[in-house]
Amino acid sequence: MSGIYIHIPFCKQACHYCDFHFSTSMAKKDSMLEALKKELFLRKDEFKDEEVGTIYFGGGTPSVLDTNEINDLIITVQSHYKVAENPEITLEANPDDLSNGKIVQLSQSEVNRLSIGIQSFFEEDLKMMNRAHNAIEAEQCIAEAVKFFDNISIDLIYGIPGMSNERWRQNIEKALSFGIPHISSYALTVEPKTALASFIKKGLIPPVDDALAQRHFQILYETLTDQGYDCYEVSNFGKPGYYSKNNTSYWLGKKYMGIGPSAHSYDGERRSWNISNNPTYLKAIDLGELPMTSEELSRTDKYNEYVMTGLRTSWGVSLDRIKLEFGEKYLVYITEQIKKYVDRDLLTIAKGQLVATKKGKFLVDGIASDLFMVNLG
Repeated sequence: MSGIYIHIPFCKQACHYCDFHFSTSMAKKDSMLEALKKELFLRKDEFKDEEVGTIYFGGGTPSVLDTNEINDLIITVQSHYKVAENPEITLEANPDDLSNGKIVQLSQSEVNRLSIGIQSFFEEDLKMMNRAHNAIEAEQCIAEAVKFFDNISIDLIYGIPGMSNERWRQNIEKALSFGIPHISSYALTVEPKTALASFIKKGLIPPVDDALAQRHFQILYETLTDQGYDCYEVSNFGKPGYYSKNNTSYWLGKKYMGIGPSAHSYDGERRSWNISNNPTYLKAIDLGELPMTSEELSRTDKYNEYVMTGLRTSWGVSLDRIKLEFGEKYLVYITEQIKKYVDRDLLTIAKGQLVATKKGKFLVDGIASDLFMVNLG
């Protein structure tokens, strides 16, 4: 099955660490919604032979939309695409948008999965990150959401300057107290041109400590796996039956279509992405044009992406697949490159699958990049 991702490029305010594409002005919201529906129509032939198994509203902050606006977009997908009988329909949401009334309305829509951007249950962390919600709203929205939704994920951020190991444990324990079946957790990263990068440069906030982040990851991994969560991808922990179908399809290399400014797509042979500029996107779509750039993936590109995504997952990288799909040269190359990581107990091979060990999971992106092929064709 394939997936459709719809990018809602609006936020109430800018988080200090965020480098995603969004606008804090809602002036063009109605025009943007019409453009999103038109792009879905313009691109329907791309998926004429595909069944859509997931619809994902990302951003930005999709929960700034009202329920009728969300429903209109879902109906547009259903009108022009072959949608599976029980698709996973996820809405990313911020706690300050999830009033009791909004949660009830969403539960009566076809949205069946919430991904809530908690980030931290502590006020000082939320203020440092410039989140729009406060610690009370973080707890209140989950307590209400679990009454109406079974499939809920929350986001937590670790490695925050000044966050002790104990405060991080308390964050995890608070999340567990609600019985949430899925937790996505990411190390705080400093992206160029963000407010966070500027504050660190000026000495207003301490630099991010990689050793602290690594310790926080180990605490996260040990705590959640002890509680029955599977670390099925480095940043994602789910109870059995609650893995994100949308994200899993990305990691397994399935096709997906990205709708909206800055959204990315993949059809198995090429990647494409829409322009990250709201006015330019709106103008192009109004003219019936797709403001999109595409690139054909070489065999080496596909190999590198498979290694990167595969190593992040519990399924790992199939050495047989590398030989069959990419060729003997690639198998010989990766077999030689992995030796030092296997010797250091960062990678292991089990039944022909190359997987990261518990010790290697936090380091997996750097390991994967070392296994990349530069250009073999």
